[in-house]
Amino acid sequence: MRKNYSKKYVLLCAFLMMSVMAFAQTGGIKGTVVDDTNQPLPGAAVSIEGTTIGSSVDVNGGFSIAHLKPGTYTLVAKFLGYIDLKKTVTVENSVVIVNFGLQSTNASLNEVVVIGYGTEKKKDLTGSIATVTEKDFNTGDVTTPEQLIQGKVAGVSIISNSGAPGAGSTILIRGGASLQGSNQPLIVIDGVPLSNNGIAGAANPLDLINPDDIASFSILKDASAAAIYGNRASNGVVIITTKKGKSGKPVINFNTQLSVGKLTKEAPVLSAAQYRTYITQISPDTSFTNQLHSYNTDWQKEIYQTAISNTDNISISGTTGKLPYRVSVGYTDENGILKTSSLDRYTSNINLSPSLFTDHLKINFNFLGSYVKQRFANQGAIGSAASMNPTDPVYSGNDFYGGFYETLAPTAGHPETVNTLATRNPLGLLDEENNRSNVYRAITSLALDYKFHFFPDLHANVNIDYDGSNGSGFDDFLPTAASQQPGTADANGVTQFGSNHNYKTTQGNSTIEGYFSYAHDFKSIKSHVDAVLGYSTQTYSQTMFNYATYFSNGEQYPGTTPNYPFDLQKSELASVYGRLNYSYDSKYLITGTLRQDVSTRFAPGIRTGYFPSVAGAWVISNEDFLKGNTVLSNLKLRLEYGVTGNQDGIGNYDYLSDYSLGNPSAQYAFGSTYYEMYRPGAFYPGRTWESTATTNLAFDFGFLNDRITGSLDLYYRKTKNLLATTNEPEGTNFSNTIVANVGDMQDKGAELSINAKLINTKDIAWSAGVNATLNRNKITSLTAVPNPNFPGLPQGGIAGGLGNNIQIDQVGYAKNSFFVYQQVYDANGKPLNGVYVDKNGDGIINSSDLSVVHSPDPQEYFGINSDLRVKQWSAGFSARASLGNYAYNNVASSTGFSSNFLSPNGIVNGSSNVLQTNFTNPAYLSDYYIQNASFFRMDNIHIGYNFGKVFKNTGDLKISGNVQNVFIITKYTGVDPEITNGIDNNLYPRPRTYVLGLNLSL
Repeated sequence: MRKNYSKKYVLLCAFLMMSVMAFAQTGGIKGTVVDDTNQPLPGAAVSIEGTTIGSSVDVNGGFSIAHLKPGTYTLVAKFLGYIDLKKTVTVENSVVIVNFGLQSTNASLNEVVVIGYGTEKKKDLTGSIATVTEKDFNTGDVTTPEQLIQGKVAGVSIISNSGAPGAGSTILIRGGASLQGSNQPLIVIDGVPLSNNGIAGAANPLDLINPDDIASFSILKDASAAAIYGNRASNGVVIITTKKGKSGKPVINFNTQLSVGKLTKEAPVLSAAQYRTYITQISPDTSFTNQLHSYNTDWQKEIYQTAISNTDNISISGTTGKLPYRVSVGYTDENGILKTSSLDRYTSNINLSPSLFTDHLKINFNFLGSYVKQRFANQGAIGSAASMNPTDPVYSGNDFYGGFYETLAPTAGHPETVNTLATRNPLGLLDEENNRSNVYRAITSLALDYKFHFFPDLHANVNIDYDGSNGSGFDDFLPTAASQQPGTADANGVTQFGSNHNYKTTQGNSTIEGYFSYAHDFKSIKSHVDAVLGYSTQTYSQTMFNYATYFSNGEQYPGTTPNYPFDLQKSELASVYGRLNYSYDSKYLITGTLRQDVSTRFAPGIRTGYFPSVAGAWVISNEDFLKGNTVLSNLKLRLEYGVTGNQDGIGNYDYLSDYSLGNPSAQYAFGSTYYEMYRPGAFYPGRTWESTATTNLAFDFGFLNDRITGSLDLYYRKTKNLLATTNEPEGTNFSNTIVANVGDMQDKGAELSINAKLINTKDIAWSAGVNATLNRNKITSLTAVPNPNFPGLPQGGIAGGLGNNIQIDQVGYAKNSFFVYQQVYDANGKPLNGVYVDKNGDGIINSSDLSVVHSPDPQEYFGINSDLRVKQWSAGFSARASLGNYAYNNVASSTGFSSNFLSPNGIVNGSSNVLQTNFTNPAYLSDYYIQNASFFRMDNIHIGYNFGKVFKNTGDLKISGNVQNVFIITKYTGVDPEITNGIDNNLYPRPRTYVLGLNLSL
């Protein structure tokens, strides 16, 4: 673990300074706030009526207000979902004890949910919206925000991209609505719609956001909820709200975590003993057996390590004068289990939320800043470790190639020449490559909400937002003495080695919008109306700087770009949107939305799109025959329809033809001289956005006074104008492929979520939740004109052979389905090498015998979680299951055959699967390697103890222990069955992580 003493000292000093501020206030009024079961209500607010003086309630239900002059005061206790309670108390020179017991107002239904451009009470929702707040977040070593809600929401699949530091996750809502366009949802942070563009030097854009600053997530899953965001909402919307300041005295929170990550499983390969035996059995040729050495090297143990990481966060929130505030800083030092991979992240958050003109003008300013330093390991070492000869030593004992052992191919005068076609030393690949980045990001938002003095039901809102980033770094630096790549001739024809390439990209995304909001209760006619009407402009710009590449001796690579020219990409989106909600007698609800988008990503004349939605709800439990029923305490029927769009996954100017210089193999002759000519690039002026129409039928329910709550959703989704990469006609002189609108696709599914407060007393509280999702995907068209003979679009490139694809998009099947030969087996169940079923019976095995077999996407997936508190102890777990998903074991297919072990470029190792198949030659397209990857994974087990008041009753201390990636149950034979694209090839393993945490509040 790297030493970061100076950083620790800075955090400690900041913590001590804030502690002095907190301890400076003592005495006054103390007490507790509990619910109707005598359960503490942490987060409740107690304030003195008519002032900004107050206190928030701690985890034990306690509060304290100090430095009060003698007199009579009226205290008000408030908590969301409970009836406000006032008490009058007289303060003299001693501390007065005042306790509050709040009565529930059906908390789950009165919970306020963040939606697009506003909030709604949960009971008034008509769309499919799920909310996860801080108290339900996943705990432990959480680096990126989406990990907080993994497995928590029905219909939302969150799969970590790998175990690398800051790798982020693939987020799919209801399976994703696109074929090859972006399937990532629109993410909105404090009203700022983020771009889905990656940031140079960042493994994932979200790893620049500190999870400790996040208060809640709202997931808009269906089109009626998401249509307010128009042509960026087909894959759903994730609204992230950060923590805000609270009224009352300063509250300081400090938390720290120490985590230890370990490899859980190695790729199955032959051990050194098995390897020697196997080589001598399959080859009498001494040219191979002579390459066997006496070493017993486990190459995978050589490249992996125990990864020790730590995270520290400190925040202070409260009110100064009439200004609520929250300020936080955080530091994360994360090391990967693959050697040389690491991430250092520094974050800051400032939130100011004053109210002016007797609360008629509310201002919310939020700033999220981050700086990330990252080193990326060469993940090619993972494949090399699975292929390197285990009888070879790690080190050579000489100075060449950094002292690492390499397979040589000596040439005249150069006995140290490396065999560039042989497997590279995996530890050398890691230690002798230096790939680092520095990334800065700032997300700033200013929201103004003015309530008109003469018409208080009408609000004018203005949002001004900016998301800027700067990512730079250098990669692929290899010293001359350790070159792991073929030499390249310089401008003088002299062979040089190594490379050093810098990169830099800046992004600046801005949003300016204004909207009016209106809400009024017409009590005489039992009606409530609220409406939103607004206009928004969004600008997304990206500048990519092009730098030359240099050899390790400083000479410039031939043909690389000098002088730092840059490419500027820019797009704009102008929108008008509106929403109208109407409620009659709290029983009948209807919502309508409409958004018009004009996007510069499309050609003039076809830039405008309209995205409508309508939803209705019937609150059956408010009818006379159910009203007041505590057994069936809530029952609501929802029916929704809406249209959304997707413009991500295409270029900014692809409707225009651009010209680029050809290459030496495409020259034209003029006389006896050949010239490289400029040729047009492929373009598609008629392309438009994908359009997704969704119908949703749902029931929300609650039993036993909402001790048990849940929802059941049934949905049907149809996507038209699918974006996919297709071939250009021959003879056009364009590029080979273009992203075009090619067809249609449908999804059918069901979602069920149930949450229960099984026990809810003062000393014992036990809650549990389960969610289940079923999704069926099918491509219904891939051509503009129906063509039953269209073979489909190949997908899923694999390692092994040349240009092989293992997946296909084909009409009648799920997207990215596997496209393989059916393997033939002998009487003993052994696969016969190169023998496949002749599907069409023509006596020839060729591509006509390939068939669609399975999908990499799960057919059903589940989440389950439970939390138990017994007095001051707490414990819980969260787990997930995935059923019906299949994976292609590319590690086994690319190395599990005997001719791989007897490579003329030096014998190599390979999958131990060869002992079961006895394959002589590769069988890349055999369905033998398509394996059931269903799994049950215990994501998290945690335990904690709350010490309560410490430091003379001024602070709360809690410690916790956590284990992540506890275990997995699966039939899959590879390292990990959870693979985003279904192709298992050199996946950076997800570690098992042990976490010790401490939280102190003052």
